Amino acid sequence: MSLVSVIVPTLNEEKLLPAMLRQFTPTIIDKYGIELIVSDGGSTDRTLVIAKEFAHKVIENSDGRKQTISIGRNEGAAHAGGAVLVFLNADTLIESLDFFLARVTAELRDPAVCALTCSVEVYPSERIWSDALFHGFYNWLFSAMNSVGMSMGRGECHVIRGEAFRAVGGYSSGIAAGEDYDMFRKLGRVGGIKFPKDLLVYESPRRYRRYGYTYVTLSWFYNFLSVFFLGRSILDQWKPVR
Repeated sequence: MSLVSVIVPTLNEEKLLPAMLRQFTPTIIDKYGIELIVSDGGSTDRTLVIAKEFAHKVIENSDGRKQTISIGRNEGAAHAGGAVLVFLNADTLIESLDFFLARVTAELRDPAVCALTCSVEVYPSERIWSDALFHGFYNWLFSAMNSVGMSMGRGECHVIRGEAFRAVGGYSSGIAAGEDYDMFRKLGRVGGIKFPKDLLVYESPRRYRRYGYTYVTLSWFYNFLSVFFLGRSILDQWKPVR
C-alpha cells in the first residue's frame, strides 16, 4: 500500500500541470511512497497526455458528464491506495516538498489528528502587494478559525487521513464552490484539524487577475453562507480560468 496518495483534479491544465507534477521527483516519490493520481474532468487540451507522462494513475471522465471539483477529488480518492490523501490543485507548488511531506506524515501519526491544511500565497515571481495583503489576511483568518474549533481548509491543499475521508463520505459532490469548508466541517466532527503555520504552498494568481479580489472575496463569502445555512453552493460551477 502506498503511504501517500497525491490527488490532482484537472480540467484543461496543460499550462501549469507539468511544473506541478515535476516537483514530485523520483527521489521524493521513493522516499515517501507516493502515488500521483490525476483525476480529469474531461480536458480537451494536452492535459491527459501530460498526466500520463508523470502520474501513476490517470482517471478519465469518459462519459462526458459535467464534473465538479468535488467529484474529481472523490474519483481520484476512489483509486487511491495511500493511508494519507493529499489533495492539490493543478497549479499548486509546495514551498519545500521534502519538509512538507515529512511534517504532514508525522502529524498524522497522531490518531487524534484527521486532517491538515496550510498557508497559501501567490507564486513569488508573480506576487504584487495586493496578493500579499489578501493572502496574509486569509491565512490568518483560517488559522484563527481552526484554533477556535471552526474547521476550515484552504482549497489549494487538503491533507486528510484516508480513514477519516471515508468516514465522512468524501466531498459533497453537489457542492461546486465552498466544498473545502463543507469538507473540513465534516472532518472536524470525527477528529482534530491542524493548520501548521510553517507549511506553505503557492498558487497561480490567474483568478485574481481575471476577476479581481473584490469579486473573488464576495464569491467565497456568499458560497460560504450558502453552504453553512443551506448545505449547498450558490454557484453550480466554479468558472475555470486558463
